[in-house]
Parts: sequence; structure tokens; C-alpha cells
Amino acid sequence: MQLMRRRSIEATIAASDEPQRQLKRTLGAWDLMVLGISVVIGAGIFSKAAQVSATQTGPSVVISFVIAGVVCALAALCYAEFASYMPVAGSAYTFSYASMGELLAWIIGWDLILEMFFAASVVAKAWGLYFDNFLNVFGLGGVDSEGVASGIHNTVSLGGVSFDWGTAILIVVLATLLAVGTKLSTRVTGVLTAIKVAIVLLIIVVGFAFFSASNLSPFVPSPESFGESTTHNTTMTQTLFSWMAGAELSVGGVMGILAGAGTVFFAFIGFDVVATAAEETKNPRRNVPRGILGGLAICTGLYIAVSIALSGMATPQQLRDATPDGGASATIITAFQLQENAPTWATQVITVGILVGLTTVVMVLMLGLTRIVFAMSRDGLLPRGMSKTSEKRGTPVTIQVGTAVLLVVVTCFFSVDVLGNMVNIGTLSAFVLVSFGIPILRRRQLKAGGGEVKADHFKVPWSPVLPIVSGVLCLWLMLQLDVETWLRFLVWLALGFAIYFLYGYRNSQLGKNPSQLAADYREALQTAIGVDDDTPRRDRD
Repeated sequence: MQLMRRRSIEATIAASDEPQRQLKRTLGAWDLMVLGISVVIGAGIFSKAAQVSATQTGPSVVISFVIAGVVCALAALCYAEFASYMPVAGSAYTFSYASMGELLAWIIGWDLILEMFFAASVVAKAWGLYFDNFLNVFGLGGVDSEGVASGIHNTVSLGGVSFDWGTAILIVVLATLLAVGTKLSTRVTGVLTAIKVAIVLLIIVVGFAFFSASNLSPFVPSPESFGESTTHNTTMTQTLFSWMAGAELSVGGVMGILAGAGTVFFAFIGFDVVATAAEETKNPRRNVPRGILGGLAICTGLYIAVSIALSGMATPQQLRDATPDGGASATIITAFQLQENAPTWATQVITVGILVGLTTVVMVLMLGLTRIVFAMSRDGLLPRGMSKTSEKRGTPVTIQVGTAVLLVVVTCFFSVDVLGNMVNIGTLSAFVLVSFGIPILRRRQLKAGGGEVKADHFKVPWSPVLPIVSGVLCLWLMLQLDVETWLRFLVWLALGFAIYFLYGYRNSQLGKNPSQLAADYREALQTAIGVDDDTPRRDRD
């Protein structure tokens, strides 16, 4: 069995020119940067800092954000180099196919589907909860004096089954925008992202008005300062590293900071979606690296500023006392509500910001999900019929409709809140292989180019040291996730292996006739390599 058969970079690029299965290049560097900012800045910036501060790290949550940001930055460099060599849809899946072979590529593609689908589901579910908050804040919903729901609510009962109608409408509208065209959806996302960033900046300014340096002490609290609730961790809720090391706690001190980094990593989820849009980008060798790194830099800066402002507004104990679950549901809104003289409009502004922020996150995650499925379908690892694109719009409408239906069913009828860490582990596993794949890519390119790497591609500095460091750090963050998440991840992988061996391996385009496939792409390669990416595909020949 040729489980490690690899698709060449040249064939990968040429495959993007296949009639009826090609995407239109309409995006520039700014469009990609907007995509990155829009998908990264969501509920995480409003909730994760408060939750982790209250339950794991205290004020040192800022260090957790820095650690997560550094890990993401290193992985982003690796993504940028891969995207420079292979400006096609599929992101880490496509990169791994060319560097490590089909089996590992399938695993990464399967993990990316896990990341994008469950992230979109979790964020869409959160959107519904904040939609209810939005209705309450503006007097359109809520409960009466007897605790009976009144007014408008996102969740309704259909024959005894709860259904989130507002969330369903959101998914349908976003799917329609994406099906109409990536450029249009990017413009809509750009407007919403500008509103979101403006609100985040306003929160930072107002938050620092209530900043007290005394709230930062102790900066790294001891585990005991988090109270008895932290001493009842079970094996399933312990981080894998703590469990293997025989440690009892993963809160407070250095262990708390490291565990917090694994948790706040969710706030960075999605920047790799930019790489999935490489095939729709003009001059991707220049614009994709700029889009990925520029967007991530802006987001990391905003996260650090918000976490500092939050830590100065409220102590971890105050956040725990203000929430019924000991800080697990704490948000930046909680910190504002603890201020006696906080402006009454602060809650309204933050609620609007969160709702707008979550809207853009869901849209871009849906974009990334469809592009991963599209790439795997075009390669035959999933049914090829799904990868046909609209001749007029240049978008995979079939996949877009199918994923929207699944998202509505899963998100609007079921609880998906417990799957947040599944998103983290799926993303980090992709980061690991992309990072370790860079030295392999370099070695292959050196052999193919006679000992030289083309100068017109983006390159990770200090390779192979930096990519290896990136991969090791991503593995370390994976170890900071709980045992229960690892068990669920193993079940997901087992399901993925079953699908691959029952369908993907037998129907792979590369596996059917690799020698003929290479011959078919040889002529396309001569025109695909080195041409101006702004040139329309159909005019390259």
C-alpha cells in the first residue's frame, strides 16, 4: 500500500487549473488581513481572558496570551512559506500532501475539518447566546418577575425540541453570501470587522480608566489562592501533561500559565484560514504572507491590551464571586459590572461588539471549512462531485449548501459548548505537521532546483531550527489540553482512518494512475511556475 505517496508541488499547482474545479483570484493582501482579523477577534477576546484569569492564571493571563501568540506566530511563518510555494486551496492539508504524503495529508485534512466545523458550531452557538443578551440589553427579550421568558428569544420549542431560529438564519445568510462570491463576502466582513475593532479599542480605553495597579498583585498567584474548587480536578479534566507528570493541579503558578496558554489558544483560532484562501488570492506569493502575519500581529496586540486592562479592573477572586460557576462564565462584561461608576452604555457597546465579532468569525470559518472539503474532494479523497464550482461565481456551491445544512442541524438542535478544546487540538495537530514539513519542503526544493531555493518565495528565517521549535511548542500546547479532549480526539482520528481506508485510498486521484497524472500536469507546470499570478488562469496557456 502506497500510504505515503506524495503529490508534487507542480502537480498541486496545475490541479488548480482543472476546468469546473477552479476558484477565482479576487483577493489582495488587505482582504486577507481583514479575513484574519475578522476570524481571530471574536468571543475569545471578550471571554477567554476573564475565564482564564479567574480560574487558572490571575493577572499572568497576559503571559498565557503572549505564549499562545508566539506559538501562532511561528506557525504562521511556516504557513506563509508553504502558501508561497503552493498558492492553492487546502491550507495545511495541501502542504502536507506535497511534503509528507497522502496518509498524513488526510489526517491533517480530517483534523482541519474538525477545527473548522466544530469552531463554526461553537461560535455560532455562542452567537445565539449573545443574541439573547442583545435582545435583553435593548429591552426586546428577558424574563418577567416570576422568571417566565417574555419577549423575543433565540431559542424556541418545536414539538418539545429546542431550536435556535436566530442562529439558523445567521448560518443561511452567511452561506448565501459565500456562495455568491468570496469578494462580496470579504467586503461585508471588512465592514463588520472595522466596527468590531473600533469597539475593542473603545473597551480598552474605557477599561484603563478603571485600572488599578493593586489588582495585579500577586501577578502569578499560587494554586491555593484559587480556592477549594480547584482541588477537585478529576483525571479526565486534568491536562495530559499534568496527568502524565502526576501533578494534582493545573491552576496557579507556572503550570497555570502554561495550561492557560492552551486554553486561550482558542482565541487565536482561525488565522490559518487565510492560507485556505490562497487559491483565490492575486499574487499569493506576496499577499498571503502579508495577510497572515499582519492580521496575527494586530490581533495579538489587541489581546494583550485587553488582558492587561481586564487584570487591572478586577481581581480573580472578584471575577469568581461575581459569577455563579466560580469564574467559568466570566467575561469582560463581568469586569465592567464590578465598577461602581462604569458607564451604563458599556454593556450595550460590548454586547454589540461581541455579536458583530461572532458574525464575522462564523463567516470566515465557514469559508475555510468549504475550501478544505473542496481541496480534498478535488483530490478524490472525498467524493469528486462536490468539488465542482459555479461557472459564474467560481465558488463550490454544493459544498457551501451541504456544510450550511450540517451546521444548522448540529448547532441549532444540539449543545456543542463542550467541544471547544476539540477545536484547539485539531488546530494544533495541523500546526505540528506544517511546522515539521518546512525542512522537508526545503530539502525537496533544493534537490529539484539543483541546490538552490527560488528567491521569489517567502522563507521562514533560521530554518530548520525555527520550524522545529514551532512544532515542538505546538506539541507542548497540545499536552496542556485535558485528558477528555485527547480521548475524543483519538475517537475522531479512528473515524477518519476508517473513512480513508474505505473510500479515500481507493478513490484518490493520485493513486489511480500517478505516472499518467504527472504526465498530464507536466505541460501545465511549464506555464504555472513563474508566471504572474494576476494573469487569468484561462489565459496562461
